[in-house]
Amino acid sequence: PGVQLSQAPSASAPQAPSTSAPQASGTSTPGTPVAGTPAPGTPAPATGGLEIIFRPDPTVWDGSFANNGWLQELPKPLTKLTWDTSAWLSPRLAENRGLKNGDVIELRYRGNTAKMPVWIVPGHPQESVTVFFGYGRRMAGRVGNAVGDAQQFNAYLLRTSDAPWFGQGLEIAKTGDRYLLATTQEHHMMEGRAPIRVATLEEYKHDATVIQHQGGHKPPKTLTMYPDHEYNGYKWGMAIDLTSCTGCGACTVACVAENNIPVVGKDQVSRGREMHWIRVDHYFAGDVDNPESYHQPIPCMQCENAPCEVVCPVAATTHSSEGLNDMTYNRCVGTRYCSNNCPYKVRRFNFLLYADWDTSSLYPMRNPDVTVRSRGIMEKCTYCVQRINHARIDAKKEERRIRDGEIVTACQATCPAEAIVFGDLNDPESKLVKVTSQQRNYGVLEDLNTRPRTTYLAAIRNPNPELEAPRAAGRTEPH
Repeated sequence: PGVQLSQAPSASAPQAPSTSAPQASGTSTPGTPVAGTPAPGTPAPATGGLEIIFRPDPTVWDGSFANNGWLQELPKPLTKLTWDTSAWLSPRLAENRGLKNGDVIELRYRGNTAKMPVWIVPGHPQESVTVFFGYGRRMAGRVGNAVGDAQQFNAYLLRTSDAPWFGQGLEIAKTGDRYLLATTQEHHMMEGRAPIRVATLEEYKHDATVIQHQGGHKPPKTLTMYPDHEYNGYKWGMAIDLTSCTGCGACTVACVAENNIPVVGKDQVSRGREMHWIRVDHYFAGDVDNPESYHQPIPCMQCENAPCEVVCPVAATTHSSEGLNDMTYNRCVGTRYCSNNCPYKVRRFNFLLYADWDTSSLYPMRNPDVTVRSRGIMEKCTYCVQRINHARIDAKKEERRIRDGEIVTACQATCPAEAIVFGDLNDPESKLVKVTSQQRNYGVLEDLNTRPRTTYLAAIRNPNPELEAPRAAGRTEPH
């Protein structure tokens, strides 16, 4: 029987763009042979040693985007690493070689050598090592050169023209050095709380309430001393389909562009000070050698009973008449009580003055409809309130209500899988109401009685029954 996940791993199979694009003449960048298809004239693989697999980096690609701070700081889809590359190993191989996350190894392949920090990945092939090219450039520009020590980790040193994607005969050796890897998510286990609810298609067809049986129990609406909010106009909400979400992170980058979110650098990320308003969490479940892998975008939940609102001593965060959890930046004095009281950890604090107010060439890059925040200010997802206000002005001029679909948030607009739906919960004909009326709709940590406006459609899997044994209904991970 396979070993069950019991630790806090940090990644899984690579989520890089497809390498099956048309071949680029005279290059060995990702557009060459499809992985798994040896190039003409490839020699027979060497016997012995490990298999080495080459992949383009999920964020900076082949190094073309090394000077893009947004992409450098975008967490990798599965490891959640930023500003760095790593060599992926399976847990068994790492245990056999006495390696841990951050250990630097020397890779020797066909007479070439390179160094890489280790990252342990459940589900990775046992006798293989995956390296990502794209780092190692020494003249990449001001941002690209800021990666510092990461410039020494160059997978291109190991690639050869006759085996650009994989090969046999790799040798690895522990150097004894350690390297700091900045990750935005240390723990990838759900620990029985089921933030991501999962069912197979067969289970869902048999009992559509299987999703509601997972997670904690919903408290009664009367379990509060606060009066209910009344919404006579609009009532904004969002739903995210976890079946569709691929974890690509496009929503994160779109939010950065739309809302003037700063790039803070590796040092600040390593201290837990990343500023992204929407993050994409990743979880493993099942067998460590063949785990299930899930992604979950986490914006502000815009709670009806928002824990952040009641603890702010200066009323910098308040509830709007349309259900938005608003931030008034010039009231905020930086106590961070709201962040401490938020169970979803979606609030971001400006520990330093991250925004550059002096470089005039940056002015056209910013959205003039969104305030640029300064040091000591708390910020978070606003449901793109500036877009809501634009639609409100247009509707008022035409003396009508805002139409369903007229407001498209930045994350919704960029999602390639159309996993995000935004709309008015007071409109019974809206797409959002139809989506949230499904049995697989649920809120994260509902047992805390926060009553989140951002809800999720549970992930529905459709595995081949011959490849996967039937599992207990509603199981999301072993307990």
